[in-house]
Amino acid sequence: MPGSIRFILASASPRRRELLTQIGRVPDAIIPPDVDETPLRAERPADYARRMAEAKCAAVAALPETAGAIILAADTVVACGRRILPKTEDAQAARDCLGLLSGRRHRVLGGICLRAADGQRRTRLVTTSVTFKRLSATEIAAYIDGGEWRGKAGGYAIQGRAAVFVRAVNGSYSNVVGLSLFEAEQMLTGGGLGLSPVTGEAS
Repeated sequence: MPGSIRFILASASPRRRELLTQIGRVPDAIIPPDVDETPLRAERPADYARRMAEAKCAAVAALPETAGAIILAADTVVACGRRILPKTEDAQAARDCLGLLSGRRHRVLGGICLRAADGQRRTRLVTTSVTFKRLSATEIAAYIDGGEWRGKAGGYAIQGRAAVFVRAVNGSYSNVVGLSLFEAEQMLTGGGLGLSPVTGEAS
């Protein structure tokens, strides 16, 4: 029965857990994957997003305690042209990212990989276009001082203070936050988890 299938989120991101909870998809377990996230030489952002999602899913699927479970893994990549922006760990990196994104349109690429109930793995890529207004040095400095950039791809969190930087979003907003809920729900339902509670039928 679909209700007896365990659902595991292969992610260390609290944002992905919160997004899934928003649509009634509360994971039975959360297992952060142990993978090398270094981009390959000349790797394109879309290829990197897919590869990372698949690597995260495979890492958790290889664990004995996940046998028979549905596993969802995802990766979010902020790309400016063909350049993959880092998950910023220091203020200078965040400052560099915001300076690069200022006044420009960039892409947020969300790779999603699901190991379904039948053991098959399925991967999708979601692309969202985000346009920033031109940022002043004062605005960048204030955002850096707030510390919201820590560990964020591209140095910003659209669901936080950086919302005032965004002139336009074309595509999935939740993809920019960390997981396209439309795609995730389609994959989970098709993968054997059953309908979401938000549709009126428990999974």
